[in-house]
Amino acid sequence: MFKTIIDSNVLLNQLEDDDLVIFDVRYDLMDKVAGRKAYLQSHIPSAIYVDLSLDLSRSPSTNLSRHPLPDNETMNTLFSELGVNRNKQVIVYDDAFGSIAARLWWMLNHMGHENVAVLDGGWSQWINLGGPVCSKDEKPKLTKFNNTSLNNDVVNIHQVSNFNLIIDSREPSRYSGELEPIDKRAGHIPNAINRFWKNNLSTTGCFKEQNILLQEFKELFGEVPSEDVVFYCGSGVTACHNLLATVHAGFNPSRLYAGSWSEWSATPGRGIETSN
Repeated sequence: MFKTIIDSNVLLNQLEDDDLVIFDVRYDLMDKVAGRKAYLQSHIPSAIYVDLSLDLSRSPSTNLSRHPLPDNETMNTLFSELGVNRNKQVIVYDDAFGSIAARLWWMLNHMGHENVAVLDGGWSQWINLGGPVCSKDEKPKLTKFNNTSLNNDVVNIHQVSNFNLIIDSREPSRYSGELEPIDKRAGHIPNAINRFWKNNLSTTGCFKEQNILLQEFKELFGEVPSEDVVFYCGSGVTACHNLLATVHAGFNPSRLYAGSWSEWSATPGRGIETSN
C-alpha cells in the first residue's frame, strides 16, 4: 500500500488494480471551473473528478476559512459518495505540485484511511511519462465509509496559540505582510515561523528526497516533537503539503489549523505580526 507519495511509473503498473481509486483534483483559484474543464478534456484513465470548493470544502464545516473543512459526518458522506472503503488504495493528483491533492490526502488520513498517496509531480509528470489518458466523465461507485476522525490532528482558532511551534506555509511575502492579495489583513499569526510549502519540492516539481526533507524538518522543529507542531496557510489547503512532506520524511503527523489565515485575519481581536 502507498501512504504518502507514488511515482508515475509505479502507478502505471497499478492501473488495472480493482481496488485502486484515482481522484483528479485539478483546480484554479482564479477560475473555479477550469479544473473540471481540464478533466473533461483529458485525465488519467478511471480518475474521478473532485472539486476543491464543492467537495473538499463542504458544509457543515468546522471553521470559517475560505475553504472550510467539512465536519466528520460530512466527510463520511463525501467519501461514501466517492467510492472509498477500507480496501481501496486511493491515488490523488493535481497540476499544482500536489498542493491541492495534499488536502484530500490529509482529509482521508484525518478520517482514518491511510492507504492514500499523492502522485509525485502530478499531471505534468504523467504526461511527460507518456502515460495513458482518456476523456470519459467517470462516476464513482457508492460505498459505505463510516470512520471516526483523528481529532488530535486538527486545532481550532482558540487552540492554535497554545502551541510553541506554529508554522505558516504561505509564500514569504504573505507571511511577512509585504503582500496580501486575498485577505483583508496582511501578516501572520504571532510567533509563527515560515516554511513555504514549495520548499518541499525539487527543481523537477517532484518532492525532494526523503533524507533531505528529514534533515530540513529536523532543523525546523528543533526540540519540538512533530506531534506538537501546528501548520497553517491561507485557507487550510497548502498547509497539507507540509503535513504530507513531514510524514513522507518519516515524522509522526503534525497538526493542522484548518481555519488558517483567512479565518484568523478576519476574526476581531486576533493579533497579527508583520515582521519576519
